[in-house]
Amino acid sequence: MALPEQQKYTADEFFRMFPESTSERYELYEGEVVAMASPNETHQDITGGLYAELRSYIKRNGGNCKAMISPFDVKLDEKTVVIPDVLIVCDPSKMNGKRCNGAPDFVAEITSTNKDDDFIRKLALYQNAGVREYWIISPQDQKTLVYFFEKSSFPNIYTFDTPIPVEIYDRNLTITISELL
Repeated sequence: MALPEQQKYTADEFFRMFPESTSERYELYEGEVVAMASPNETHQDITGGLYAELRSYIKRNGGNCKAMISPFDVKLDEKTVVIPDVLIVCDPSKMNGKRCNGAPDFVAEITSTNKDDDFIRKLALYQNAGVREYWIISPQDQKTLVYFFEKSSFPNIYTFDTPIPVEIYDRNLTITISELL
């Protein structure tokens, strides 16, 4: 499908342009449609492994939280729709079977060709929308930046061999990225 002419769109217009049956992947950043590249093998290993660890922890410990894996739409507001690689939603009222409406509690993005989007655009979008914890996992740099916005606007930086505490779970869960590969 050809990318629409560059103009501003609402989330409702975006969902009409790109129905669930569309195989191409797009996001909507403040009304602007952005094409997404297909992920590579390392990206998928990290995404799947992280999702499995989070989901397993949630199942063992109960509660209302739900882990999701890409592709799953998140409507942050009327002009922003993103598809995080991994997310956790702890408020079931935000889920409607098709998407999450509102900020997830946890978001992880694994960088690829859209690195600037993850480090700049999405960082601002997620922080402004109310995401509590945001991980930017960079396979190229073998580092993970962890933002826990409830405490600071500055990230903690971890190597792939360092256990990373999941802040929304009071640091009771740690994940080592190298073990996901």
